[in-house]
Amino acid sequence: MFRRREPVPFAFIAEADKYRSNVTPPPRERASASQILGRTLIGATLVAGLVGSLLFGLPALSPDQSPAKTQQSEASDGR
Repeated sequence: MFRRREPVPFAFIAEADKYRSNVTPPPRERASASQILGRTLIGATLVAGLVGSLLFGLPALSPDQSPAKTQQSEASDGR
């Protein structure tokens, strides 16, 4: 048997041009107006959800807010 001079992976790279196809794939179909509108609405809904969660979540996470008045029961009043 004969032996190749170069390692196997480089042999595949060197011969890759021989196996390339000259057939072009068909062009992609253009999205219709309703598909574009649907994708836009889904994207806007996702962005609005993220913005809404930030607006509602940030006040709850801020550490500097203290309760206006601490509640005490009558039993701990000491009267």
